[in-house]
Amino acid sequence: MRLHTNSASKIETAVLTLPVITPYNPVMTTETPRQGKPARRSSDVIVNTGNGKGKTTSALGVVLRASGYGQKILIVQFIKGSWHYGEMDALARLDNVELMRVGKGFVGILDDKLPFSEHQAANREGLAEARTKVMTGHYDLVVLDEINNAVYMDLVPLDDVLDLVINRPPHTNMILTGRYAHPRLIAIADIVTEMRDVKHPTGAFRKGIGF
Repeated sequence: MRLHTNSASKIETAVLTLPVITPYNPVMTTETPRQGKPARRSSDVIVNTGNGKGKTTSALGVVLRASGYGQKILIVQFIKGSWHYGEMDALARLDNVELMRVGKGFVGILDDKLPFSEHQAANREGLAEARTKVMTGHYDLVVLDEINNAVYMDLVPLDDVLDLVINRPPHTNMILTGRYAHPRLIAIADIVTEMRDVKHPTGAFRKGIGF
């Protein structure tokens, strides 16, 4: 903040200099935001993507909010691995939240020794099971956690995810998280947020912060 003084009037005026904010313009797509989007309904599709921390964390914040209103919630976690996360214990205390962990864990990193075909089959089976649940109309909010990564890695077909999002029950809100959101998923979303990695120190992986 710069402080400018008018010496003639002895009146001090504070002028706040704000940083220039660059509008979000994803380079991964040239499609218009509404291209291929179905008719407006009483629910929204949210995409949390980008290389920064907070995509799943943001979705869990919406889960907490919706749970407070007594809404029925389904969380489907793809490729999260066998690690134990603090939210698993927290969500278990909420009677209106259901957590599904699908697939065979991390793919190609850490302790993974499974063939890719086994990961692919498990994730596709998990997506089919999730679709069955979603289409019952029982849920007000569905979170497909790391689905963007699952599509990017060809663990699940893009067309199957698009079909689920577009043809979901009219009242069901959906949140899709993960890096590398596909342009066609961005195009049909109502809200798209890109998390940008400004700082990501080792401490971000501490218990209660990163997991």
